[in-house]
Amino acid sequence: MSETATRGGTKATNDIKDIRLAEEGRRRTEWAERSMPVLRQIRERFTRERPLAGKRLAACLHVTTETANLAVTLQAGGADVALCGSNPLSTQDDVAAHLVKDHGIKVFAIKGEDHATYYEHIRAALAHRADITMDDGADLVGALHMIALNRLDDLAPPVRKWVETLSAAERKAIVSGVSGSTEETTTGVIRLKAMAKDGVLQFPVIAVNDSQTKHLFDNRYGTGQSTLDGIIRATNLLIAGSTVVVAGYGWCGRGFAMRARGAGANVLVTEIDPMKALEAQMDGYRVVPMEEAAKVGDLFVTLTGNTEVIRVEHMKAMKDGAVVANSGHFNVEIDLEGLKKVAKGPVRVREFVEEFQLDGRKLFVLGEGRLINLAAAEGHPASVMDMSFANQALAAEYVVENAKKLTKDVHRIPVELDAEIARLKLQAMGVSIDTLTPAQRKYLASWDMGT
Repeated sequence: MSETATRGGTKATNDIKDIRLAEEGRRRTEWAERSMPVLRQIRERFTRERPLAGKRLAACLHVTTETANLAVTLQAGGADVALCGSNPLSTQDDVAAHLVKDHGIKVFAIKGEDHATYYEHIRAALAHRADITMDDGADLVGALHMIALNRLDDLAPPVRKWVETLSAAERKAIVSGVSGSTEETTTGVIRLKAMAKDGVLQFPVIAVNDSQTKHLFDNRYGTGQSTLDGIIRATNLLIAGSTVVVAGYGWCGRGFAMRARGAGANVLVTEIDPMKALEAQMDGYRVVPMEEAAKVGDLFVTLTGNTEVIRVEHMKAMKDGAVVANSGHFNVEIDLEGLKKVAKGPVRVREFVEEFQLDGRKLFVLGEGRLINLAAAEGHPASVMDMSFANQALAAEYVVENAKKLTKDVHRIPVELDAEIARLKLQAMGVSIDTLTPAQRKYLASWDMGT
């Protein structure tokens, strides 16, 4: 069975909005590539060495200009790439068209696709029968493990119906054929580590998110800037002078809090982790429980990777005109189902802005509670994704080289590769740094040299 998507009773080897958008996608992808010098150097080496030759790679990622440059790099390395979107609202249709028309990459992604189409696209990626999978949220790996554990009722209907047509041997082969996987985001890594802890992980996974050149920069600077960008594009609100509530003070929360304060906001932070709460307090933010923050906030943004962070009781306490957004991977951080049960709406008042009426007050939800930086904007700047996707490309190569040695666990990319990405980025930025002198190396390696 080939990898195809089914729409309107017909099957196709790609499923995108409009191939005629390819020219615009090509121009924008080339613009992004100018800010991705590290990935460009990796692509040049991959073209020479072809480390992924003969490998089938299925990727479930946000289909953006930056991802396009990663997909082309993987293809340059010899991989047969199939790509589906990792969020119904994050796909850039012109980019999808460009990848199909100009590079022959199989793409299954349409911005605004419904739930059934989203999972039909995941099914098409699974049907690629990959040697390596690449995830942003663990959707592909999650489905593969439901197949492996015969938990078919936990699969989305489009995936379940397809799996039911396969023999037991075919189901086993789809999972056993995967030599390893990579995971891009915090949410996905959390899920995968839980699977490893329970002893059900079927193959090794490289936690790209755990690389320092990923989370210290992508999560902090990328999420910080792109989240604020998405909110402003969706609402055209003035941030200065407003009270912004940041739920979660991990690297994403820190980045957004920093950007909101820089835009003139009065920033409050909510946390469940005492260490992170202490950091936020000492970084100069006011740390309060969500119950207290709900009464005073103008704009609420969740960045936790957890579920029901903003609940109905919080929304009932919010002031008239409060705006609620999410920048965590899944649309579970705001209890929208609970809100719909007690409020009137939603009514679309702007693109990506929905109004709910609750106890005589208006509450505005952005981007259907999905990643606002990708729903209403373009995601992270290419310069920061340069490092994240350099990690992804090198992680795929690492899986090919080390699959037989890696245990069925969650691994981080070797620190040497992490440091090399940082070195290449500095080099591209024209930044030089010092090196250790022989005396300094001796001092650091000794134990008997004191004051």
